[in-house]
Parts: sequence; structure tokens; C-alpha cells
Amino acid sequence: MFFSIRVAGGHINPAVTFGLFLARKVSLIRAVMYMVAQSLGAICRVRLVKAFMKSYYNCLGSGANSVASGYNTSTTLGAEIIGPFVLVYTVFSTTNPKRSAHDSHIPVSRSNF
Repeated sequence: MFFSIRVAGGHINPAVTFGLFLARKVSLIRAVMYMVAQSLGAICRVRLVKAFMKSYYNCLGSGANSVASGYNTSTTLGAEIIGPFVLVYTVFSTTNPKRSAHDSHIPVSRSNF
């Protein structure tokens, strides 16, 4: 059985939830509640990592992201826009009931890495 938004939720991260809100598949209240829950879950995960792996947490800069050497802010911003777009596109493509199984991009989302 294919992945279904109504059955499994499919709210992988706030980008997917926002995309579903823009597509009018979830209400504003539900989208905000999902995004708050996802953010609180991320904060709890960071706290757990800090509690159980404090040396790694401190050694790796507390999990804060930074621009790697050799890249500028524009390149990083482009990657931060394109990455979530590809994720949301993949979720929408695999959950669209009007698509047939022989579409060429669906195996990418269902592959086992």
C-alpha cells in the first residue's frame, strides 16, 4: 500500500507541513499545531543528545550549523531553498492519488538506501 497523508500523517518536518497548508490539505490551526509540535520535538531531541553525549555535543559546536569554507551565504541559501522543495515535491508526488505507479520519479522516493 502506498504512503498516505490521511493515514500516516506524512508531516516529516515543518517544510512538508507548510507545503500541505499551502495546498489546502490541512487547516491553518492544524498546520501551526504540527509545526509547534515538530519544533518542540527537535528541542527535546537536542536536550537528549546533550544529556547522553555531552562531549560530542560540545565538541561539534552544540549542533549549530554554519557555512562551510568555500561556500558563501548565497549558495547556502539556495541549498536551503532547493532541499526542502525537493522533499515536499517528493512527498506530494508519492501521495498524489492521480499518479500511476509507472511514473519515473516515484522509485526515487521508495528506494532503500
